[in-house]
Amino acid sequence: MKSMNTRLQPFCQNFPIGDENEEESEDEGPKFCGVCGDQAKGYHFNALTCEGCKGFFRRAIKRSTPLHCSFLNKCKITKNNRRACQACRFQKCQAIGMRKEMVMSEEEVLERRIKIKRRKMQTASSQLSDQQEKMIVELLTAHRKTFDLGFSNFRGFRPMDRTIASPNDLNHYTNEPYDPLCSHPTDVSPTAYNLFLPSPPFSSSSSPCSSSSSSSSPSLYLYFDKEQNKESDQKIKFFTSLPHLSDLATYMVHNIIRFSKSLQVFRSLNMEDQITLLKGATLEILQLRFNMVFNVKTCMWECGSISYYKDDVIRAGFQTALVDALVKFHQNLRNLGLQEEEYVIAQGISLFSPDRPGVQQRDLIDQQQESLALMLQTYIDSKRRGPEKHLLFPKVLACLTELRTMTEEYSKQVLQIQDIQPDISPLILEVISKD
Repeated sequence: MKSMNTRLQPFCQNFPIGDENEEESEDEGPKFCGVCGDQAKGYHFNALTCEGCKGFFRRAIKRSTPLHCSFLNKCKITKNNRRACQACRFQKCQAIGMRKEMVMSEEEVLERRIKIKRRKMQTASSQLSDQQEKMIVELLTAHRKTFDLGFSNFRGFRPMDRTIASPNDLNHYTNEPYDPLCSHPTDVSPTAYNLFLPSPPFSSSSSPCSSSSSSSSPSLYLYFDKEQNKESDQKIKFFTSLPHLSDLATYMVHNIIRFSKSLQVFRSLNMEDQITLLKGATLEILQLRFNMVFNVKTCMWECGSISYYKDDVIRAGFQTALVDALVKFHQNLRNLGLQEEEYVIAQGISLFSPDRPGVQQRDLIDQQQESLALMLQTYIDSKRRGPEKHLLFPKVLACLTELRTMTEEYSKQVLQIQDIQPDISPLILEVISKD
C-alpha cells in the first residue's frame, strides 16, 4: 500500500495567506488607519492599519535599498497621497508602533501557507464523503448477508470429537512438547484411544489462555499400549477435531466468497484477478470474522451454540506455537474495540491487496485499497472520540500485516495435516493452493 500522506499533501502555491499577527478589533464602530487615515479592519504588525499600509510595511521591510525623502522627512501622509513619499510613510508606520520583527520571512510565509492548507484538508478529510458513506453501506450489507454472528446456518457438520485428551495434557504426561505434525497418529492403539478421557475447555485453576496444563487433574491421563498396537490392524484418526473444524472453515469460506461477489468493484475485475484476490485474502478475512466472536476473558470463539478454545485447534493438528500466536492476535485485535464498520472496511483492505502473486489489474486494485484505507482513517477520525483514536488506524494496519504472515504459516500446516489425515475439504485446499 502506498503512503496515503503522499496523496493528501498537494500544496497550492497561490493559496491565500492570512495576515501575520492580525487581530480583529473588538469594537464594532469604524476604525481608521494610524498611517494614512483610511478605513482599518484590524491590527497588523502591532498597529491598527488599513490593508494598503499593511502591505506597504511588509514590502518596505523586505526591500534591499533604503528609502529617502525628497523633502524634509516631514511629509503629511493621507489616503490620497500615501504613495507620494515612501520614506515618510514608512517612518509613520514605525511611529505608530508597527514592528519589523513581526514580518515573516519567505520561508515562514511558505510554512504558514502549508500549515493552513494542511489544516483545511484535515478538516475536510475528517468527514466521510457521500461516496465513502455509500461504500460503507455496501460493505455492511454484503457482510451482514454473509456472516451470522449466531451461526444459525451452520448445519450438517461432522460433530466435534473431544474424547481425546487435550494436547496440553499430552505435554504434561509425556514430559515432551506436543507437536501434532511431528507425531505419528498410527502409533496410538484402539485400547489407548479408549483411555483418553474428556477434557474440559480449561481448568478452573489455570488461565483459559494458558498453554500449561494443571497437574492436579486426576481424570486425564495417557496410556500407550505399544505391544497391543503392534498387533492391531485398526488405526484411528488422531486429529479428532479436524473433521468438524474443516466443515466450519468451509462454511465460512463459502460465505466469504459470497461477500466478495456482492461488491460491485470486485465484480468489475476480470475473473483471474477475482480468483487471485480470493485465494490470497480468504483466510485473513476468515480470522477477522472469527475475531468478532472472540471472547477475550475466556479466550474462546463463541460461534452460536458451540464455543471453541485453543485445544480444539491443536486437536485438529496445528502446532502449538501457531495456535498461541493466533490467540494472542485475537486478543490484541479484539482489545482495539473495533466497530462493525471498521471490521468490514478492514476486510475490504485485505481483499483488495495489489501485491498478491499473479495480480493483473494491479493499479486498479491498488487504487481501491488506498481508497479503503483512507476511508478507514476518515471513519476513525470522524466517528471516534478520545485520544486512543489517533493510534487506532496504524494499529489496525499492523494487525493486518501480522495476519498475513500468520495465514502463510497456517496454509503450510494445513497441507502437512492433509498429508497425515485427509479430512480437509477440497474448497479449503483450493484456497491455499499456489497454482
